[in-house]
Amino acid sequence: MSSRLSTPRRSSANRARTRVIPLQKVPAQRLWWVFLILSAGLLGLMGRMAWLQLVQTNELESRARQLQTQQSQPLGQRRPIVDRHGRLVAMDEERFRLWAHPRYFNFPGDPLDMVRSPEDVAERLAAVLSIPKDKLLREMGTQESGIKLHSGIDPETASRIRAMGISGLDLEAYPQRIYPQGDLFANVVGFLNDERVAQAGLEQSRDDELLRHEQARSLRRGADGTPLPDDLAPGVFFGDDLRLQLTLDSRLQELSAKALTAQVKKWNAKKGAVIVMDASNGELLVLASTPTYDPNRFWQFHPGRFREWSVQDLYEPGSTFKPINLALALQEGAIQPGDRVHDVGRLQIGGWPINNHDKRANGLVDFPTVLQVSSNVGMVQAMRRLKNDVYWDWMKRLGIDARPDTDLPGAVAGQLKTKEQFTTQPIEPATTAFGQGFSLTPLKLAQLHGLLANGGRLVSPHITRGFRSGSALAPATAPNGQQLLKPEVTKTLMSWMESVVEKGSGKGVKTPGYRIGGKTGTAQKALNGIYLPGAKICSFVAALPIEKPRYIVLVVVDEPQGENAYGSTVAVPVAKQVIDALLVVEKIPPSKPAELNKAAKS
Repeated sequence: MSSRLSTPRRSSANRARTRVIPLQKVPAQRLWWVFLILSAGLLGLMGRMAWLQLVQTNELESRARQLQTQQSQPLGQRRPIVDRHGRLVAMDEERFRLWAHPRYFNFPGDPLDMVRSPEDVAERLAAVLSIPKDKLLREMGTQESGIKLHSGIDPETASRIRAMGISGLDLEAYPQRIYPQGDLFANVVGFLNDERVAQAGLEQSRDDELLRHEQARSLRRGADGTPLPDDLAPGVFFGDDLRLQLTLDSRLQELSAKALTAQVKKWNAKKGAVIVMDASNGELLVLASTPTYDPNRFWQFHPGRFREWSVQDLYEPGSTFKPINLALALQEGAIQPGDRVHDVGRLQIGGWPINNHDKRANGLVDFPTVLQVSSNVGMVQAMRRLKNDVYWDWMKRLGIDARPDTDLPGAVAGQLKTKEQFTTQPIEPATTAFGQGFSLTPLKLAQLHGLLANGGRLVSPHITRGFRSGSALAPATAPNGQQLLKPEVTKTLMSWMESVVEKGSGKGVKTPGYRIGGKTGTAQKALNGIYLPGAKICSFVAALPIEKPRYIVLVVVDEPQGENAYGSTVAVPVAKQVIDALLVVEKIPPSKPAELNKAAKS
């Protein structure tokens, strides 16, 4: 029974196992179609590869470079400016602008599709920027994106904003010009406006040289961010660390500016200037003037303050030019060191009266006395001995009507009468004898007194030593200049100027142990050829030390008020403070140590 039941199962299984699909011969035509299709596909791939590699190579490579390359554009940074000892005068600091895009506002941890309200962002930013929340909200409400919220953000504040991680806030870096010394060098250095366009001073006159060497950087990176060393432009990582070095001394500049400002305020004057020059090479240690301005906040000041008047404004030097005139007469042999002139107190020249400032007659006097009492009549008598045409030629040779050879921006030429006027009108050489009837700048006067101090060489006054790398300092310029006067002539003038300090109107600058020469000046002020009633310019020029003159100190104060306003009362006190500081800063040894020790003991 069981055997009969199992038999059918086995037969059924056997039938399933033995069922096969009969093999049929594939038609050759079908094989050819398969072969052709596969070959066409392969040829298509090869063609596409050839197209990509041969035809689209440049386009694909360019697209790849764009994805792989990080671009950085130059910021337009400028080189720093330092004084003669390396103290910073002008520099670039990194600052940031904050841009807001309200439609992308999102806080860390928020869902990606969530957009925060401007109120949420303003609340967080207000404390960091120290700006009222309401003000920030008003700015954010102007548009949906690209809103400049704030500028001038320092790096520390920018780091705090980045740490907040708020999406929709962008920080844009830019350089900002900073003047660490404030108004101390404003008259010389100038400033950049908000668009970083140079507006005055060295910033403007040497604009191209002060721009750093920068170029756009294109740095390729691999998939993991590793920099790839190919496709780098030559010099892309060059570090420009050059800086412009001045000849000015911050310490002397600050002291001079304070002394001058106090005196201008005391005498209610319009303006004043102090110049200290190294007569051996023309380097200026001080070029201070008042009133001035703060270049960090230039918009708060009148544009008239942006120019340096001691370089750009003309004036009649008055008695401070008398030593130069006497040097010309000595050079030509028109006078001798031991000669005397007869000072009668009053002269008539071509129908014009010429008086001494005190209208007193000093009698028969030598030339040191002429300078001591500042005799106008004595000067006219002395310069009469010099032929008028020779006199004019010397004024021309000194460059009175020429722009000084200087790196100071805006320097102007003086004014001198024509040779015909000078030689045919007797009043012209007469007034020129005591420093009036022509005009020059305080800078030019300092240059001419340097001629007397250095043995007769006309040096070029300048305020820069050039560019130096890193912390290196440029050395002082070697003595130079065109020889115009005989050394023995200038030595005589130095002794005469010393007598003015020892016995005359320059007594206020006497310093125990030191030999100092000088000359005061109180000149009438002219406008369009007409002398202004009561308006005068008070000045004083000093040379030191007399045994080996090197430094010129010039103080000029414009229109001091008061009956007792003279060079000796207005300019000399400022010069005294400057000279005292100069002796210490430049470590000038005493001329007479015994006298200095005696003064110290007393």
